[in-house]
Amino acid sequence: MNEQIRPSTTNVTAPPEAPRRPHTWLRPTGEASDDYAWMLDVEDPELIRHLTAENAYSDAWFAPYADTVEAIFDEIKSRVQETDMSTPVMNGGWWYVGTTEEGRDYPRHHRGRSVETANEFLLLDENAEAERLDATDYFDVGAFDASHDHTMFAWSTDITGDEHYDMRIRRFDPDGSWIDLDDHITDVANAGTAWSADGTWLFYVRPDEQERPFQVWRHRVGAPVADDELVFEENDERFFVEIGETRSDAWIVIHVGSKTSAEVRMIASSDPTAEPTVIAERRDDIEYSIDHWGDQFLMVTNADAPDFKLMVAPASAPGTAPSGWTELSQHEPGRRIIGVEPFEQHLVVYEWADAQPRLRIIFRDGSERVIDLGAEPHDVSLAANPEWTSTTLRFTTQSMSVPTTLYDEDVVTAERTLLRQIPTPNVDLSQYVASRVWVPSADGTSVPLDIVHHVDTPLDGTAPACLYGYGAYEASFPPWFSVARLSLLDRGMVWALAHPRGGGELGRHWYLDGKLEHKQHSFDDMIACAEHLVASGVAGEGRVAIRGGSAGGLLVGACMTQRPDLFASVVAEVPFVDIVNTMSDPSLPLTVTEWEEWGDPRTEPFASAMLAYSPYDNTVAADYPAVYVTAGLHDPRVSVHEPAKWVARLRNVNTGDRPLVMRTEMGAGHGGPTGRYDAWRDEARTLAFLLATT
Repeated sequence: MNEQIRPSTTNVTAPPEAPRRPHTWLRPTGEASDDYAWMLDVEDPELIRHLTAENAYSDAWFAPYADTVEAIFDEIKSRVQETDMSTPVMNGGWWYVGTTEEGRDYPRHHRGRSVETANEFLLLDENAEAERLDATDYFDVGAFDASHDHTMFAWSTDITGDEHYDMRIRRFDPDGSWIDLDDHITDVANAGTAWSADGTWLFYVRPDEQERPFQVWRHRVGAPVADDELVFEENDERFFVEIGETRSDAWIVIHVGSKTSAEVRMIASSDPTAEPTVIAERRDDIEYSIDHWGDQFLMVTNADAPDFKLMVAPASAPGTAPSGWTELSQHEPGRRIIGVEPFEQHLVVYEWADAQPRLRIIFRDGSERVIDLGAEPHDVSLAANPEWTSTTLRFTTQSMSVPTTLYDEDVVTAERTLLRQIPTPNVDLSQYVASRVWVPSADGTSVPLDIVHHVDTPLDGTAPACLYGYGAYEASFPPWFSVARLSLLDRGMVWALAHPRGGGELGRHWYLDGKLEHKQHSFDDMIACAEHLVASGVAGEGRVAIRGGSAGGLLVGACMTQRPDLFASVVAEVPFVDIVNTMSDPSLPLTVTEWEEWGDPRTEPFASAMLAYSPYDNTVAADYPAVYVTAGLHDPRVSVHEPAKWVARLRNVNTGDRPLVMRTEMGAGHGGPTGRYDAWRDEARTLAFLLATT
């Protein structure tokens, strides 16, 4: 235990014991006893009582560490410039900017007639709206989308965390005055919006009973919502629906995608009541997306190109699908194209290569270049670039030792201008060093591992370490900067980011080799990274913690049940741990859409494959590490019953005496607290747990 976080007292109330009600699941692998299956009913008053008791126990456990939590919270706060303004962005003749104020949780959105007066007119004060809606526990703005003439904004809010949004339309006059129109659309999915060219129509998406965005609706501004028109409905439960617009604003795009295939429909923005045109019929295992590049359409597709290629076709007349696709940027194995942003005279391709994200510029004449960002593990992403004719590209970079930094770069000359680095007061950035190593996994596969630590931390096999991972859905996790993480580094802890198979950092093969019947590779990779930290002297034996959320919670849960001896502690945030039972029940939200990722355990070989690693099913008598589990009562993605059941079973079979703590946000969902001060305090609590248990 670190001396500076030793508790002042050890008086902690006894942990709650969940009621046990015998239940048996019938599976292809045989019968499975589950005394906590009753927690699936989130309306059961006993579940609320139990979660409340768990929260009381959590409060009691953390009470001796209150000074540490408060110290870390103050450190986080001291490293943030609380009153701040973003760099103005020109869009549609206006300069847009966001601001934050000390003591206020949420940002404010403004615009002005010049860069110097970008905060001239207030568009939306999220703090005022949260207060108006009495959203004390949770407040999230989903859409904030300007009409093409910038006189109206569609904006939506969620105040429970269940991801069902209310949408309104705010109209602005030239003098900056505004009014929210009577248009009020409820039960909207956060799956995009689109305006018609003349601002008469607003397109939005609704979810079904399983929380799946499945319908596109068209609303005429000023008309009763009851008169809204259904534009498209997707009945295949594997597919999600999204709505958006091309960068040129000329087309409305309906994207329908499962985990492995896609289909796109388009409507000319100038003809918004026309029937959507299908660009290419869906085919199994074929994904594609569409954008518009002046006289051409763009398609990013994996057809005969596992890591995707870029195709072009002549722009068609409204209402007809393009034809005659030709290759613009060929497929290169391991170079995974994520997306493309067209400008009038060039394209910007966002892609991953060698487990690093990068930006590649392609010009009209076919020439191209990659933006140089150096060798240190980093992130890069496009910033706001709304102007179609611009030859200046705005992007951000960050790493584990460098805060988010904003640049403008001339796409032709490569001349780069530093616009802003997110201020980090009271921080000496020279005191932190980051690096990348490659770790052999159980089968010999090399796994990228990014490491950051304070320059004074001895790497002599004595330091505590926290290893973070995700490894699912082909999601690529670039290194990121965190002012909260500095509180660990300053106390001598090493922080590491694993890139296990199941993610997309090294291309499609990296994903395929960590999903379905190959999922065990994800856990092998994470365990190998933890073992490497110890074997290389970066971390002390018995001093490695692992942390992950959602599917990353499954990752750390499986690693813990497979190797409880390896880890000092585990932080599992909204963990997806009851995977066999959840994936066996198609009535649960999102189950059917997830079968392409995990498999359907109602049949073999997936029944046996999933059972082999399911954290809940493999929680048996053992001396487990210290565990901190979080959940959200209104979480539509990982229902609260999953972490609750897991913790109850852990309490029942754990043969050790290390702490097991669970905290449920009773007024939030999958992402936890939304207010920045609540989020900082929540993170301070997690970091205090890591320090206390490593």
